[in-house]
Amino acid sequence: MTIYDTAEAAVAAIAGDRATLRMDGARAGVILDATGLDAPERDAMEVALRTALTGRPGIAEVRVVATAERSARALIAVASGKGGVGKSTIAANLAIALSRAGRRVGMVDADIYGPSQPRLLGVEGTRPEALDKQLIPVLTPYGVPLLSMGQLVEPGRAIAWRGPMAAGALGQLVEGAWGRADTLVLDLPPGTGDVQLTMVQKYRPAGAVIVSTPQDLSLIDATRAIDLFQKAGIPIIGLIENMAGYICPHCHEISDPFGLGGAEAAALDLGIPFLGRIPLTGSIRAASDAGRPPAAEAGDHVFAPIAATVDAWLRQPPAATPR
Repeated sequence: MTIYDTAEAAVAAIAGDRATLRMDGARAGVILDATGLDAPERDAMEVALRTALTGRPGIAEVRVVATAERSARALIAVASGKGGVGKSTIAANLAIALSRAGRRVGMVDADIYGPSQPRLLGVEGTRPEALDKQLIPVLTPYGVPLLSMGQLVEPGRAIAWRGPMAAGALGQLVEGAWGRADTLVLDLPPGTGDVQLTMVQKYRPAGAVIVSTPQDLSLIDATRAIDLFQKAGIPIIGLIENMAGYICPHCHEISDPFGLGGAEAAALDLGIPFLGRIPLTGSIRAASDAGRPPAAEAGDHVFAPIAATVDAWLRQPPAATPR
């Protein structure tokens, strides 16, 4: 028997038709269909498969990827009506805070034209591998695996794609080998274009988080983003007011260069939840630029409460569909 034959027999003995073996030289890859398995069963099967193949003659590396039906995975869209409001920073910290709250979270950097998650999550310069035509998310130091267009193009290179190409790229990211992830945070590009339409029509997020600054111009654009999701039947989890209040590091006086309370007032007018304010601080900016998101710190009191609200929202039973 060949190396493949013996390895395939070992895989079948453990997982039956739930597992598919792929060999690439001396590298063995197993895709495990974990649909219907609880966490202990799935983990035990992964360990058994890895143990059965590790050390076999002709096999130098073993990779096991567990997949499940997409319906069991919640997608959270983080969106804004315009750029420059800190949406990507919010998305990265929300993903980490949700992970710290107990969710198995993956990050999809769907900001096709301006991907920044590799830097924010401390994995700049990495590239995902592929197994059976699926991209394998890159692990980050914060327990949130990542797939981003920023990992697939050369640094600094412009991505000049028309809508269909950008929408196709989004599909590759969302349909990656996310394994046991039960929640995907989607960092969307600003605006209401082709990528957003593809996402809401094809992938149907569980809900959307909208990011705005307090100023009127940002709120006008955020309202357009809210309208897009509502027309598509995607629930709005809530609105976040970013860059709300600046504390002078010298005199500690608080000022509001972008205004204060505009997003909360807008949420009230629109009848959607207000998730909270993120202050305009040099520490958040510096930590984000350095790939050290503040939500990963034990003393985080800014992003953890927002993540707790989002987690509670996701745990609610789905609303009944009107007949």
